[in-house]
Amino acid sequence: MASSVSVVLAALVANGAIACLKFGGFLLTGSPSMLAETYHSISDTGNQVFLLVGIFYGRKEPDEHHPFGYGKAEFFYSFLVSVFLFGIAGWESAKHGYEAIRHGETSAVEGTETIPLIDLTVQGVYVNYGILLAAMVFEGYALLKARAGMKKEMEKHGYDGYVEAFRKTSQTTILTALTEDTIAMSGLGLALLGIFLSRFTGNPLYDAATALLIGLMLMGFAIALAWQNKRLLIGESLQRDDEDELREVILDTDGIVDIYDFRTVYFGPGNVIVTGDVGFARGLATAEIDDRMEEVQAAIRKANPAVSRTYLEVETTPDGVDPAATQ
Repeated sequence: MASSVSVVLAALVANGAIACLKFGGFLLTGSPSMLAETYHSISDTGNQVFLLVGIFYGRKEPDEHHPFGYGKAEFFYSFLVSVFLFGIAGWESAKHGYEAIRHGETSAVEGTETIPLIDLTVQGVYVNYGILLAAMVFEGYALLKARAGMKKEMEKHGYDGYVEAFRKTSQTTILTALTEDTIAMSGLGLALLGIFLSRFTGNPLYDAATALLIGLMLMGFAIALAWQNKRLLIGESLQRDDEDELREVILDTDGIVDIYDFRTVYFGPGNVIVTGDVGFARGLATAEIDDRMEEVQAAIRKANPAVSRTYLEVETTPDGVDPAATQ
């Protein structure tokens, strides 16, 4: 939890500062890429607010109406981030870039702009360069924090790489922040390239085209993030290989001969519930079965730290016994 909060706060501070810088650059130069990047950073700043709301709302204790807690709040607010903020920012950026291409909109990258406060005349392109490079410093800091948070998650669960982590992790807050920051660095690079090419060739089309590309990139990742959050919102189970590992843990326990109706489901980040009916070998006393049940529940939690609750019952088998159900 502390890792998620620190990652989001770092991104919030960085993106708020970057949004102000980029908007100032757009006002001075009129660059379509700078406006696209302003939309991007405003959306990122709003994202962090939504993610913080999700984190703190998800901390609420279980109650009568939510007996398994409010952990899914993080999934919900991450979903809102991906759909509304990423989607809106992507659409606005792409639309502005497209209109700039259609109408031959130019920017001030070739001219000069006067900044009265310091009585200095500079070429607009250098204003944009300076702002984008400064934004890279802020964004790089946020990206390092997000990567560190995801690295801890990967080490904790033994993920082989970022692709597996993206597909399996339930820590949607860290995943969203990492994705945002990665896209932001890519967008800054595209904006810098587009402005440079417009300056170098004298053709404003490059600046407008990069604004369009930034918008399309935002919308593409919005869809990917929405899909990842959707799977958790509607009650996804652990991945098949993770479930198979837990089945092996159960079947490796002395006295257990089978597992029936085995199910897992996420109820929040790092909060998995496991249920199933366990078949025991013939001849075990009730006290021994109780001991075995405690042993297997501890083994499950050790094998997968995301498991917070296990609900296992003793099931009658052809070779087994049928004592009272044990939780």
